[in-house]
Amino acid sequence: MEISAAGRLEVRITTADVGKRVSVRSLIEHGPSGEKFSDAVGVLTSWDNGVLRITRKSGESVRVAESALVAGKVVPAAPARRRGPAASYEELARITARGWRPVESERLGDWELRAASGFTRRANSVLPLGDPGLPLDDALTAVRRWYAARGLPAYAQTATGAEGTQELLCAELEKRGWVREVTAELWTGGLAPVADLGDGTSGVLLSRDADEAWLARYQRKGVSEVALRVLGGGSPGAPAPGEPSVWFATVPGEPGAEAPAAIGRCVVDGRWAGFAAVEVDPARRREGLATAVMAALAARALEEGASAAWLQVETDNEGGRALYDRLGFAPHHAYHHYRAPEEPASEGSAPDSSAPAGDGTS
Repeated sequence: MEISAAGRLEVRITTADVGKRVSVRSLIEHGPSGEKFSDAVGVLTSWDNGVLRITRKSGESVRVAESALVAGKVVPAAPARRRGPAASYEELARITARGWRPVESERLGDWELRAASGFTRRANSVLPLGDPGLPLDDALTAVRRWYAARGLPAYAQTATGAEGTQELLCAELEKRGWVREVTAELWTGGLAPVADLGDGTSGVLLSRDADEAWLARYQRKGVSEVALRVLGGGSPGAPAPGEPSVWFATVPGEPGAEAPAAIGRCVVDGRWAGFAAVEVDPARRREGLATAVMAALAARALEEGASAAWLQVETDNEGGRALYDRLGFAPHHAYHHYRAPEEPASEGSAPDSSAPAGDGTS
């Protein structure tokens, strides 16, 4: 908190600081255990009609009455990272988008509209990086029409918690009735330490394609041809020059087993390797199979020139988060999928499907 030379708390923020990262303290009337103050750190996304709105790293919005403020100051845009490769939000957003490609995409200015027949929100949401080339309301109207024409709900993928993320856009979406349905985190880490965990005897098989055995363990059942295209990075087999390289890992199950003991997917793109779909037979957990899968994929990614790694994990996946922490990964930012509010269908318009487009993490 900001303290004056006389030892008093001071409010050193104004409406001109909207868009900056701030730290504030405010009075609370009925706090737990007699607490009198509440603290919040995040991006100041609005200050209207005597109410401040602060968006925390997690994407949670906090409203603070101006009359309750006792201290406040602008703080650095993002805390120093203690571990993991340095990377901007925009770099990671573009890399992760290339690692989970839609079947169809179209540009709206700098925004990318993405569709894949509803297979996962990531492949069926607009990625709003940069300027759409239109006023925001017009851009969002164009987004809704594009998805409605494909019988899909309109989603926007945004991020919070790092330098260059989209707290202001999140606030604008919420003002317009868009609803945050899914929040997850993107974690980054060094690739070599993961590869070093492999012992060469784990029996992990690597392939360019997701075969029937791999799909038998994959959590999404009844995978369609569209889903296979997304999983395969757009086309099966070896990638074209300059395209991401996709690998699938399988640990065979016991003889007669209906599905492998463990699977995983990795996409290599320049210095980055992205992990996804790491799944283990519930009966074989705590045997180190997830670590073995990631180590084998990391070793192959190192051979292809990668040095850094990323993955996405839901906030309530305690087991996954504990594993990735042990492997040296750390959170970089949170990302969210906002769904457009329902609106009455007009005559001749395409229906807006109410079915969810899959989760935002796979």
